Amino acid sequence: MRRQPLYLLAALLAGGAVIGCCPEVPVDFVDPLIGSGGHGHVFVGANVPFGSVQLGPTSIPVDWDWCSGYHRSDSTVIGFSHTHLSGTGIGDLFDVTVMPVVGDVTYARGTEDDPCSGLWSYADRTKEIARPGYYSVPLERYGILAEMTATTRAGFHRYTFPEASDAAIVIDLENGVCWDKTTESGFRLEEGGAVSGWRFSRGWAYDQKLFFFAEVSKPAESVEVINDRYARINLRTRKGEKVLLKVGISAVSEEAAKAALRSEIPGWNFDKVVSSSSSAWNAELSKIRVKGLSPREKRIFYTALYHTMTAPSVFGEADGEYRGADRMLHKGDFTNYTTFSLWDTYRTAMPLMTIVHPEKMNDIVRTMFEIFRQQGDLPVWHLMGNETNCMVGDPGIIAFADAVVKGFRAGLTDDEIVEALVTTAVNPERGKGPRREMGYVPADRQIYSLAYDMEYAIADAAVASVASAMGRKALADSYRERSHSWRNYWDPETGFLRGKDSDGAFLEPFNPFEADTRAYVEGNAWQYKWLVPHDLPSLVELIGSREKALEDLDALFAASEELGSEAPPDMSGLIGQYVHGNEPSHHIIYFYTMLGEPRRAAERLREVYARFYDDTPEGLSGNEDVGQMSAWYVMSVLGFYQVEPASTRFFFGAPAIPEAVLKVAGGKFTIKATGLSDENAYISEVRLNGEPYDLPYIEYNDIVRGGCLEFIMGK
Repeated sequence: MRRQPLYLLAALLAGGAVIGCCPEVPVDFVDPLIGSGGHGHVFVGANVPFGSVQLGPTSIPVDWDWCSGYHRSDSTVIGFSHTHLSGTGIGDLFDVTVMPVVGDVTYARGTEDDPCSGLWSYADRTKEIARPGYYSVPLERYGILAEMTATTRAGFHRYTFPEASDAAIVIDLENGVCWDKTTESGFRLEEGGAVSGWRFSRGWAYDQKLFFFAEVSKPAESVEVINDRYARINLRTRKGEKVLLKVGISAVSEEAAKAALRSEIPGWNFDKVVSSSSSAWNAELSKIRVKGLSPREKRIFYTALYHTMTAPSVFGEADGEYRGADRMLHKGDFTNYTTFSLWDTYRTAMPLMTIVHPEKMNDIVRTMFEIFRQQGDLPVWHLMGNETNCMVGDPGIIAFADAVVKGFRAGLTDDEIVEALVTTAVNPERGKGPRREMGYVPADRQIYSLAYDMEYAIADAAVASVASAMGRKALADSYRERSHSWRNYWDPETGFLRGKDSDGAFLEPFNPFEADTRAYVEGNAWQYKWLVPHDLPSLVELIGSREKALEDLDALFAASEELGSEAPPDMSGLIGQYVHGNEPSHHIIYFYTMLGEPRRAAERLREVYARFYDDTPEGLSGNEDVGQMSAWYVMSVLGFYQVEPASTRFFFGAPAIPEAVLKVAGGKFTIKATGLSDENAYISEVRLNGEPYDLPYIEYNDIVRGGCLEFIMGK
């Protein structure tokens, strides 16, 4: 669905350039609705890059496809919440929901079969505008136009009301989505009609604390508090009157929320904040400038890049104060972050950040280290100061180690870095105790046993990479050996990796198409056979030869798309048994390049580009996964991909952009695909800074120091 007129209107509203009358700018090609249908679960609303506030609509349903609060198939709105998640499989947050109303209402979420059951209204999606930093939609029930924008720690609302003596803005602290439940909330009526308060909740983040400070642009007739869950700011409005609301949020205190609001939105100029937000997005998106693409291709690329910048999100105050993983308040000399979906993002989104956002990486490394000091382990899936322990393995080790080997140390010593890595790796919880005793994780002592072990093996290889870079050979050798634990699951008779019990017996019955949760998480034996990005030579050895490994790779893509009775919806975007909609498959195609067959890699990559990325609401093949699905696309169409954990090597694949200019630490890094066309889809020659280049990968330092990588494309 194309909405070019809305793009033009939104650009005018945001003070941005309009395509056709000014030089094009990246922000004009972002469509935040891409991925809002299907199972994409993306956030739709207003925010700034990596900001604390994600201000947008929340709908009635609490089902899986609404875990971001929004789904394109639904037009109900219970209000506009200041925090959301983007592309996860679990719903949480939705703090401080605001709903403008007219007349008496029922203070509840409501149900769609009864229009008077809650605050909710239908939204007129035909007039919806969504662009970076700005969101607008009419609320049909109340005849109100809702507009919103955001800064890092504050949301800014503009509501155009009808004439009414009983208009109001309702602040809702009750309604979240999915797991999120309010445990304690309250309001404080401030001088001048402002309202402050708090919302404590339990959900995926088991003990979340959030404070807010809100003020309205006109004097309220009165303010009512209902059950410590709702505050109604009563207003008298003229027809077409615009009423503005500013809301600052903080995990520290109401005073901190007020300070953030006064600092970031000192006045009442809504359009100025829209323009500033749009400019912030354009600055970040301009870190990669592409040439030679069609408008559709630019929409797919820049929306993907946009989706990589929702998280990690700022989680602290401008003065360095933040709420830590130990539930205590801390003050540091760095920017604290949260929303670390690391099982997903360690694969591509975090490595992409080391190239495009180097200025943030030391703060992210420091955040992870402080989480380690406060909770005893590096993060797994960290959300709002809480460890969710969601998904398998030790992905925090991998992301932390990857940044360290690329030079982002946040002032930490070798000993501090090693302590964080090793302490996390040897913690006996989550299956690591049995693994240390037996050499593998047995299925009778840990659900998803094989998946846990294989991810731990990848993390061990990351520790070995850091130790090797530090010259600690004994430690590197020890963890390199640990990283081979996955070999215990190899079954030469079937040619698959199979779960085992404590007696060493393979689990029965066995069906490689079945997503058997005794062994695998969100996958089956077909995908997990290849989950060795750190140890491909060993897999080739077990398979028997390079030629047989290539045959087995071909078989993966040629296999039936049968998934068995237990397959979760995350297993989507299939080419045979390659599952692009979920992360364990994301590196597999690049094994063709690593095995000396880049032609086959190029063919499969281009099939993925064509089938699983589009500029429609269904334009993602699986959950966005907090930027990972989009990061895979961004990096892959540039022409390379980091396969190995905590590595500096990016293997070549299938460049799909005639020219891209990246802003990197050393200046500009230009990537050219000379002669690229549908026929000339294969890399026939590579040049680095004008000189012939024979390796199948490029080093990280060669990228970030600046220069020119040229792919000569051929048939």
